Amino acid sequence: MDVFSVLTMIGGLALFLYGMHVMGDGLAKTSGGRLEGILEKFTSKTSLAVLLGAGVTAVIQSSSATTVMVVGFVNSGIMKLDQAVGIIMGANIGTTITSWILSLAGIESDNVFMKMLKPSSFAPVFAIIGVSMMLFSKSTKKKDIGTIMSGFAILMTGMDTMSKALAPLAEVPEFTSLFTMFRNPVLGVIAGALLTALIQSSSASVGILQALCLTGSITYGSAIPIIMGQNIGTCVTALISSIGATKNAKRAALVHFYFNLIGTVIFMAVFYVLNMFIDFNFLDDAAGAAGIAVVHSIFNIAATLCLMPFKKGLVKLAMLTIRDDEVYVQADGNGLALLDERFLEQPAFAVAQAKKTAIQMAKASQDALFKAIDLRQKYDESGAEKVMELENLVDRYEDEIGTYLMKINNAELAQEDSQDVTMILHCIGDFERISDHAVNIMETAREVTKKEEHFSEKARAELDIYEAAIREIVSMTYNVFAGEDTELATHVEPLEEVIDNINEEVKKKHVKRLRKGKCTIGLGFILSDLTTNYERVADHCSNVAACLIQTKEDALETHEYIDHLKENDAIRFNREYKEYKKKYKLP
Repeated sequence: MDVFSVLTMIGGLALFLYGMHVMGDGLAKTSGGRLEGILEKFTSKTSLAVLLGAGVTAVIQSSSATTVMVVGFVNSGIMKLDQAVGIIMGANIGTTITSWILSLAGIESDNVFMKMLKPSSFAPVFAIIGVSMMLFSKSTKKKDIGTIMSGFAILMTGMDTMSKALAPLAEVPEFTSLFTMFRNPVLGVIAGALLTALIQSSSASVGILQALCLTGSITYGSAIPIIMGQNIGTCVTALISSIGATKNAKRAALVHFYFNLIGTVIFMAVFYVLNMFIDFNFLDDAAGAAGIAVVHSIFNIAATLCLMPFKKGLVKLAMLTIRDDEVYVQADGNGLALLDERFLEQPAFAVAQAKKTAIQMAKASQDALFKAIDLRQKYDESGAEKVMELENLVDRYEDEIGTYLMKINNAELAQEDSQDVTMILHCIGDFERISDHAVNIMETAREVTKKEEHFSEKARAELDIYEAAIREIVSMTYNVFAGEDTELATHVEPLEEVIDNINEEVKKKHVKRLRKGKCTIGLGFILSDLTTNYERVADHCSNVAACLIQTKEDALETHEYIDHLKENDAIRFNREYKEYKKKYKLP
């Protein structure tokens, strides 16, 4: 084997690993975070969790990615440790799908249909279709499907190139003798674990082993211990991701490690004890790519079935390894823990987590404003402190969400996810400003109480109506944002126009009372502060609604959108405007 064969082999390996990466990214984009969201919600039964873990891993083609997400779920308090065990077990089964796909490289037949199943036959077809979709399709979904097909073609081409470059090694005695020492189970397990830990992908390491098997120089006696070790090596990614995480998250990573370690020990012990009595003759046979897939699947399915009844035992073992100084309580109860950096490995899901956190921010902003309005009507210092707490929380939300979204933006996002990131960034600024206005309203209420000032009965009645309109537009805006409801969003602007008119009317009525001596200049300044804050809150609500419509319907800029709404849907706009005007008519 000369230097050019070595370069060809390394090039094939590079194509193989890159193809797996491209295909995984395409699959993750196509799922749009939905598969990961299913993991988060449906884990009540162990059997269901195993199926979900297997299904999601089969789709995203990475047990490591699934397990890292699970560690993130446990770290953020979304998932309990015992819920995570089933998914971790299922992930090991799901990852075997890759080895079955790669086993197609070992097909030998003169049948036309069987020949078409070989990578050398269908990879070019996949490449042509995939690249065409990527270059010429305008649909993001079709581009992502094209990415998957192209990645798969690159992966299979790399596999084929690698196996052809390795073929001459079958005639090299030193190479074949190297694998005879892997018949020692311990050495084989160590070799498999180290290879997988190095490239951090059991699917990739199994693929490399399958490529080596095509040389005909590796026996089942050498391959089986390596496969066992590969399952242990894949735990490294999750263990690394748990560094700096909560104790429960570290335990989730340890459950993954213990599951594979115990499964390997049991499988190896049973297998080699039986070999002493039965003498498995096939151990001296040359291993094939399909045979590797069979062994890989049997081990992972058997280990899951064997250890599934002992789920609680795995949890206890992890808890004994990492003991509690005190009962674990999630430190961050305000939802910011959802922004776990482990989710950045799956950008679509990270965007979904950011959206959930932004919804919680919107709720805190709404609560701060409503509490401030309550204080204007009846002031108490504990309520004022609550407004400040909520405003500080909203500020923290804005900082954390903004930072997290910037990190997500560094990844390659699907067009829909990229639009969502832009929409969230715009909207959190408006929600933060609403909480600022809540503080201003609270301080105005405090000033009125300290000075023992009192609005006239008419002024109070006008403010009550004004505040009712503000409550409705803020509630509506929260529902628009939380539900991504573009239909409801169109109702915000007519109400905002009515609020603008209420604002002007309240000021005019105050001037009339001032002229008649029924109100003071001091109260006039206070009233002006209140109405200005209310009017600006409505403006921010309008911004949020317009931004959502722009994002979901690829509409115009905010001001152009509002003009477009008034001109092209004038009948509906005027009807709703009149309804709101009647509903919030000042006395």
